[in-house]
Amino acid sequence: MKLIFLDIDGTLTAPGENTPPQSAVNAIEAARKAGHKVFLCTGRNPDMLKPLLRFQFDGYISCAGGYVAVGENYSDVLYDHPMTSEQRDTALKALHDSGVFCTIEAYGGSWGDENLGDFLSSQGEGNSELERWRKALAGNLGIKPMSQYDGSPIYKVVIMCQKMEQLDAAKKALGDGFSFVVQDVQVGSSTARCINGEIMDKAFNKGLGVRIIAEKFGVPISETVGFGDSMNDLEMIQTVGFSVCMANGSEKLKSLSDMVCPSVSEDGLAKAFAELKLI
Repeated sequence: MKLIFLDIDGTLTAPGENTPPQSAVNAIEAARKAGHKVFLCTGRNPDMLKPLLRFQFDGYISCAGGYVAVGENYSDVLYDHPMTSEQRDTALKALHDSGVFCTIEAYGGSWGDENLGDFLSSQGEGNSELERWRKALAGNLGIKPMSQYDGSPIYKVVIMCQKMEQLDAAKKALGDGFSFVVQDVQVGSSTARCINGEIMDKAFNKGLGVRIIAEKFGVPISETVGFGDSMNDLEMIQTVGFSVCMANGSEKLKSLSDMVCPSVSEDGLAKAFAELKLI
């Protein structure tokens, strides 16, 4: 039995979408029938990944590792580690004071700065995370204005800005306990940049989520397979026994992966499942 871990945006689906290619759905079903277990492994919070759960999975790593659940109706919670309210407030103040656009993600919802949409509309083609947030703000993923935030514990802060220096104050305020997983994306053919990433507690990551699930099912890490497309999949790619990056993914992640498969739009998951004899 293999444990298979799938990122969502840019891997299982086109960024920001909630319906995988039928070939991927068929491959997942066939892999499970062959005795393997398939898990989502995503930066999305449970609320954002909920539309994918109409397809059958054996569990999920959500919030980039901050919340891990398996079993029937995903009721067996293996890990749950939100930020403290003090950490949240410290991060948001430092980021907002530096002109950084933020979204925050709790178990049951996500909230974004009201002017984030204006910032995104001014950017050209970017990476899968930029496309995900464009579609999130359009309503695909149910993101709400920051003014409606209900105080729920959050697991991470998604950040967007134009200069790396805008993150310095938050790094200093939060100290060494948090990871800034950041991608510097060139916007189209221009010289403009978009800094896009996530701030998360170093207590967790996708790789730790993989280890927690492998231990739960008594499966050695050597028997795990992970699929991703961007640098927020790095710890998963470094942890699993065999790693696969999508052709539409980060060039750096491709160089660190055991295999590169066709893009999500070219039935990449199904082709890789077949090549790896998972189906």
